[in-house]
Amino acid sequence: MDLLTNVIKQVDAWVWGLPLIILILACGIWLTIRMGGLQIRHLGKALKFMVKNEETGEGEVSSFGALCTALSATIGTGNIVGVATAIAAGGPGALFWMEIAALFGMATKYAEGFLAIRYRTVDKDGHYLGGPFYYIENGMGSRWKWLAKLFAVFGMLAGLLGIGTITQINGITSAANNFFDPDKSHIAFTLFEQNYTWTTVIMGLIITICAALVIIGGLKRISQISQVVVPFMAIAYVLCCVILIVCNIGAIPHAVVEIVRSAFGMDAVAGGALGAIIVAMQKGIARGIFSNEAGLGSAPIAAAAARTKEPVRQGLVTMTGTFIDTIVICTMTGLAIVVSGKWSNPNLQGVEITDAAFQSGLPFPGKVSSFILMACLIFFAFTTILGWSYYSERCLTYLRGKASHTMTLIFRWLYIAAVFIGPYLTVEAVWDTADVFNGLMAFPNIIALLALSGIITADTKQYFAEKRHLN
Repeated sequence: MDLLTNVIKQVDAWVWGLPLIILILACGIWLTIRMGGLQIRHLGKALKFMVKNEETGEGEVSSFGALCTALSATIGTGNIVGVATAIAAGGPGALFWMEIAALFGMATKYAEGFLAIRYRTVDKDGHYLGGPFYYIENGMGSRWKWLAKLFAVFGMLAGLLGIGTITQINGITSAANNFFDPDKSHIAFTLFEQNYTWTTVIMGLIITICAALVIIGGLKRISQISQVVVPFMAIAYVLCCVILIVCNIGAIPHAVVEIVRSAFGMDAVAGGALGAIIVAMQKGIARGIFSNEAGLGSAPIAAAAARTKEPVRQGLVTMTGTFIDTIVICTMTGLAIVVSGKWSNPNLQGVEITDAAFQSGLPFPGKVSSFILMACLIFFAFTTILGWSYYSERCLTYLRGKASHTMTLIFRWLYIAAVFIGPYLTVEAVWDTADVFNGLMAFPNIIALLALSGIITADTKQYFAEKRHLN
C-alpha cells in the first residue's frame, strides 16, 4: 500500500504541476477579460435567475433542479475535508488561492453552462444530452471527436474511482468514526495492516444501500432528492459556520492576516518563500477545483438537461454554483479552521481537522459539534455520490453512442460497488487519486473553452445588448 500511495502521489504531482494550474487560471482570467468581469457585474442577476425558473423552454428538469443536481455533485467532502487537507498541506494561504481560483472560475463555469445549452442534443428517447463531449464535437468540429472521447473516459473514471465515489464515502465513514468510535476500539477486521471499525462497516453499508435506491432511479429521482437536500444542507452548514465565526469574531482579523501572509510566503524561512507560495497555490487551487469543479467540465452535463431556451441565462445560473460552493461555503470552513489553529496539528488529518475546529469554536458541547459536522458531511457527500453517478453515466453514454438499458444498469451497479469498497482505502491515496482524474478531465475541457471563447463572448454581448434595448 505504501508503494501504491507513493506512485499515485508522484502522478498527482505531475498532473497538478504548474502547467495545469497556469492553464486553468489563464482560462478563467482570459474569459473574465473578454466578458468584462461578467461574474462580478451580473452576479445579482445570476442569483435571481437561480431561483426564478423560465416559464418557457425545453428540457428535462427546471434550471433550479439542474443547478441543484450540479451542486449536489460539487458540495461534498471538498468543502469540509478538502479545505482542511489544503490548509494542512499548503498552510492558511491555500485558502487565499482557493478564493482567487474560484473568482476566475466563475467565468469558466459560466462558459461551461452556456456551451452546455448552446450545443446540447436530444436523443430518440427525448433525453437532453450535453457537456464537454458535445460542445467539443459540435462546436470545434468532428475532427476533434478524439478529444471529446478522451474527456468522457477521464470523466467516467473520475466518477467511478475518484471524486464521485471513494472520496465521498471515505469522508463519511471517517466522520462517523470520529463521532462514534474516536479511539477505534471496536475493530471489525484488519486489511493490509489497517484496522477497520464496526462504525466504518455499518455506515458504509447504510450509505451504499441508500445510494443504490436513488441511483437506480436515474436523473429525475436524483434531481428530486437534490432539490430538497442541497438547499437544506447548505443553509444548515453555513449557519453553523456563521455561529462559529461570530463566537470568535475577535480572532478573524488575525486569521485574515495569517491567510494573506501565508499565501505570499511571508512566514517562510529565508529562501523558502517561493516554494511556500507554489505549495499554497498548488494545494489551494487543486482542492478548490475539486470542490467547485470549475474547469473540469462536469457541471455542464447537468446544465444541459435544464428547461431553458437561453444559453446565457443558464450560464449565469451555472456560475452561481462556484459562488455558493467556494466563495461562501469553503470560505466559512477555511476561516473556522484557521481561527482554531487546528490545521497545524500533525496528528490530525482530513475531517479530523475540521472536527477539532468545530469542537473548539462552536458554543456547544464537543459531542454536539461533532454530530453537527458529521451530519452535514454525510448529506454533502451523499448527494455528491448521486450527482456524479449521473455525470459518469452520461460519459459512458457518449462513449458507447447509445448505451443499452442493461449496460446502464451494469454501470450503475459498478458505481455502487465502488461506493461499497471506498471506506477501506487510505485517505491520502484516495485524495491523490481523485486529484489525478480531476486534472486529466480539465485538460480537454479547458482546450475547448479557449477554442470556443469567441462564440461565448459574441453571444453573451449580443444577449445583454438586446436586453438593454428592450428595457
